[in-house]
Amino acid sequence: MGPPCHPWANGPLVMKDMCAHNRGTGSYRRARVLLCVTIVCGCLSFCDSDAADPLGPNALAVSPDGRILYVANADAKQLAWVDIDHSAVVHTIELPSHPTGLTLSHDNQRLYVTCAGLRSLVVVVDTATRKPLATIAVGNTATAPVLAPTQRRLYVSNRFNHDVSVVDLDRQAEIARVPVTREPVAAAITRDGRMLVVANHLPLAPANGILVRAAVTLVDTASLRTITVLLPDGSSSLRGVAISPDDRYAVVTYIQSNFELVASHLDEGWMNTNAISVIDLKEEKLAGNVLLDDQHLGAPNPWGVAFSPDGSSIYVAHAGSHELSVIPTELVYRELGMGFEFRGPMGGSNALTDSRRRIALPGNGPRALAVHGTRVFVAEYFSDTIAVVDVASKSDRPPRTIHLGPTLRPSPKRLGEMLFHDARLCFQQWQSCTSCHPDGRADGLNWDLLNDGAGNVKNTKSLLLAHATPPSMVLGVRESGEAAVRSGITHILFGRPDEEAATAMDVYLKSLQAVPSPHLVNGHLSPGAKRGKRLFESARVGCTRCHPAPLYTDMKRHNIGTPDTHGNRNFDTPTLIEVWRTSPYLHDGRYTTVRGLLAEGRHGLEGATFEGLDERDIDDLVEFVLSL
Repeated sequence: MGPPCHPWANGPLVMKDMCAHNRGTGSYRRARVLLCVTIVCGCLSFCDSDAADPLGPNALAVSPDGRILYVANADAKQLAWVDIDHSAVVHTIELPSHPTGLTLSHDNQRLYVTCAGLRSLVVVVDTATRKPLATIAVGNTATAPVLAPTQRRLYVSNRFNHDVSVVDLDRQAEIARVPVTREPVAAAITRDGRMLVVANHLPLAPANGILVRAAVTLVDTASLRTITVLLPDGSSSLRGVAISPDDRYAVVTYIQSNFELVASHLDEGWMNTNAISVIDLKEEKLAGNVLLDDQHLGAPNPWGVAFSPDGSSIYVAHAGSHELSVIPTELVYRELGMGFEFRGPMGGSNALTDSRRRIALPGNGPRALAVHGTRVFVAEYFSDTIAVVDVASKSDRPPRTIHLGPTLRPSPKRLGEMLFHDARLCFQQWQSCTSCHPDGRADGLNWDLLNDGAGNVKNTKSLLLAHATPPSMVLGVRESGEAAVRSGITHILFGRPDEEAATAMDVYLKSLQAVPSPHLVNGHLSPGAKRGKRLFESARVGCTRCHPAPLYTDMKRHNIGTPDTHGNRNFDTPTLIEVWRTSPYLHDGRYTTVRGLLAEGRHGLEGATFEGLDERDIDDLVEFVLSL
């Protein structure tokens, strides 16, 4: 099998070389299996229970002169100044909570850093004195701050309020909220400041509907009028957005899921492919969609995206394969102008993948990008490093690495998180565990997976508390979360369930913590939710028969009066913790709201539970459930 490799030093490079040599052959497939095992063993050999805390770089900005890189370290709750020429961290400041994004003023005098929380803060930092100047309150789990060209307004995406804060920087206060579709996670503004483009992370639709697709929201910054641009059927897990230098197009990264198919294999992108969509900002509509994968090698989990300063290239970070794609913009536009819709693994030849460059990165978990001239800076989340890629260089030498801290031995929890996000464990690296379970939660889609037999279509479940609430799967066919993890590696990743790797993933999944509900008021139940709690616990309504505190599940299967297409009536009782985040609902995802599930679906034991409740009772009950 060869010597174990460092979990982020050269592992992707070795694999890339072998895959390029053997791609499309039987030896390629065997090499994939061996390399995955080597990577896992290499990571495990460096584990240490006494490991230091990781930094987790997840957002970047570069100074106009290209000398200083500003780095938000999410796990360390820290903002760092990096001297690029000397590859050294020269200063850090502590932040009040986990930073999720940052943006730099055009004069390089101010940094605006979003720090997540039930009531998030924007921290305004003086770049010269390196000290915070002010904090501005915004919404729940704020991210993706975007500065208007006038530098008078700041737009902040409030992920779990499903809206965007408009902040007046002169008054240092929020002045408006703009509703968007669902979980805004990335945003960009045109250079003339007229339009804000917001990427919504997940679809908001019944999972058993005709079309299930995510959306991009276009915001007119003068009127705050919005236009919703729907992406293709099966689009989910949007992560990044960038606007071309001429303000004509926006590009968003996402996963394209073929969820209507039985997930019987992964060859050539049968289950998940990885894509960008191009939005025509002048016409305010979708221009087309481009798959990023090669025919026999996925380009998994596209995350950060950026244009080159002259607009000639599009850069995409692939978090699952630890690569950077350099894509000729002209070729993308030409293909779209020819009526191009989908070409790639499922559709035959792909001129795009023949012309773009896939650059293997030295670190692990590339996410955010920043660009200065011909240099692309990539935040490598799991290795606490920055990759510096000179895209003009034709050398085969690997990109330069800037270390943000000491090289750490990953703890079992961190290792499990790394493996959960690593598509190299998957056949042809089409997907990672996070492809269907972003952030350990759910993608909003129905799937027919072979880990419980063909023909059992069901909605993706969140993995929060999965190990604490056995059995697993909608039909309860796995006796535990541990069994489900190993089954998933075999039947979804089509890999070998290495026991040490699976155990590390167990540790990570058990560590997941619930995000406080946006329905809470200052961290407490609202008056309506308190009334709903009394109803929930009453003998009259009887919700606690199946959903008793503290986990809000009895961990049993019940007949809920809504059989699936195969006649199954008994389904595992899910926890209600963080249910506000897991739409759509029911085993087939037919309801997009908890209210619809209760009022329309009459959810409960044969529907008898809610007899005699009036509209206010149902509203109060919904408010309590959504507060958990």
